[in-house]
Amino acid sequence: MVQQFEKWVELHTDADIEYISRKYGISSVVAKILSHRDVTEEGIRSFLSPSLNDFHDPFMLYGMERVVLAIKDALLEQGRIRIIGDYDVDGICSTYILYRGLRFFGGNVDCVIPHRIADGYGINMRIIERAQKDGVGTIITCDNGISASEEVKKARDVGMRVIVTDHHEVPYEESEAGRTYRVPDCDGLVDPKLPEDEYPFKGICGAFVAYKVIMALAGSEGCEATKEFQSLKDEFTELAALATVCDVMELKDENRSLVVNGMKLMEHSGNIGIRSLIEKTGLTGRKITAYMLGFVLGPCINASGRIASPLKSLALIAEPDPNEASKKAAELTELNNARKEMTAEWAEKAFKMLESAGITDKVIVVYLPGCHESLAGIIAGRIREKYVRPTYVLTDSGDGLIKGSGRGIEAYDMYEGLIKAEPLLVKFGGHKLAAGVTLKAENLDAFRTCLNENCRLTDEDCKETVRVDARLPLYRADMALAREIARLEPFGTGNETPLFMGKGLKLTLACVMGKSKNAAKYRATEEDGLSYEMLYFGDFTGLNTAIENSDSIDVLYTLSINEFRGKESVQLIIKHFRISDGQ
Repeated sequence: MVQQFEKWVELHTDADIEYISRKYGISSVVAKILSHRDVTEEGIRSFLSPSLNDFHDPFMLYGMERVVLAIKDALLEQGRIRIIGDYDVDGICSTYILYRGLRFFGGNVDCVIPHRIADGYGINMRIIERAQKDGVGTIITCDNGISASEEVKKARDVGMRVIVTDHHEVPYEESEAGRTYRVPDCDGLVDPKLPEDEYPFKGICGAFVAYKVIMALAGSEGCEATKEFQSLKDEFTELAALATVCDVMELKDENRSLVVNGMKLMEHSGNIGIRSLIEKTGLTGRKITAYMLGFVLGPCINASGRIASPLKSLALIAEPDPNEASKKAAELTELNNARKEMTAEWAEKAFKMLESAGITDKVIVVYLPGCHESLAGIIAGRIREKYVRPTYVLTDSGDGLIKGSGRGIEAYDMYEGLIKAEPLLVKFGGHKLAAGVTLKAENLDAFRTCLNENCRLTDEDCKETVRVDARLPLYRADMALAREIARLEPFGTGNETPLFMGKGLKLTLACVMGKSKNAAKYRATEEDGLSYEMLYFGDFTGLNTAIENSDSIDVLYTLSINEFRGKESVQLIIKHFRISDGQ
């Protein structure tokens, strides 16, 4: 049966699929998938063969020339430059890229990454005061700063040069006259989300912005093609790719080229710390995938910023000694294991709380006093996934404040929701699908009420939309098509794994697999009587119940290649199911 919060939508296109298929030598199925991913006819060749040459010129970013000039002035002065980063994967990679890049150009550079608990997100007044005491002449932010107008003003008032590099939404105020943006008044600013920016692709992460700053600087210095800089560029490509996946950027346009090439480089990583982390997580010698970046390597780097200090992860990436890097990588994997246990414990408490209270709000707000605030976003994501509603998880922050993170759904803009609740908030930031908030504990109920009173979500909005690329009988899901689909990898946000619909199947359970008995193999028989092997991972009791209570089942499945002991075979994995509607 279809899950309670799920609806299947078959995608359609106006493109001439047969013409595209003939012109580019691809199957009609793959031509249709590319059309569904909004890949233009002109972009098909680069999508199928992504190259670093696909990158847009960094000087197309609004304000890049001014940023480069400001950095050159700082380098000429030979004064102290301080990078201010963020505590997640994107922020840590951004920090390292700017730090290592400016060192390459002879800069006297150090870096500060705010502590999640002690400092909160982004540059703050304490960091500025410390920089002033330390004699810092130039501050450069990365993955933060666009919402720090007051902090930037303070730094400039005391004589520091400030350069902001960011990728987050620009803060704004709504009035009868329209929208007024609040942009920090600084010496250089680059952010693809600036209203006046005409950069061809807005969806790049903070580390990719930092990468482009260094590339622009190298271009202006005429050293792009040197052997020494090429080695640095490869290392930065790996890190920007890692950050792109971990920051859940769309794998389209130049992001796709970045991630494809970054993963190839990472298989023989030029960064000693990343190489050690690959070894400690058991990935040595394996083809690096987007899944490994987002769910194996990334969480280890994130763990230090969640339950320890993000400087531990930065130290790993910057470590030149293999023995020391191995120790640092082992520590991060242990931190991540501890984080997993803490998350599971508090997520269970949150679900029990919601189940006992009942779900009535369209925007869920859960208060978990005592929960480590770094876990709030992960738990909010799990609640959002189960109930398909925008969710905030809040916890104690001290001094009468509560703090937390939110995760959204397609039909709801988290940032706009917070704009309406701004009078109740001490601090907030984010974008459409994720946000962070700090508020006084006494305003908790008013915050929940405000979000829901201004929410226009319908019951239909609160159903997961599962997009189906094509109805595909199982006999057509062969090795040739599987190889074509493999060319569309990596899959992720903006380039989701293709889903195919199999109609009216008769399923029989063949066997239960796995040490935890959490996988099952089925025989799927189509109307022509031919049978095929399909797999299901997870709790398959619902599927078995549906089989027992119906004559036939509709499934949504993925098609991939399984390699075992050197032998390749087609693999069909059931992702969704329902009792057949007979259509």
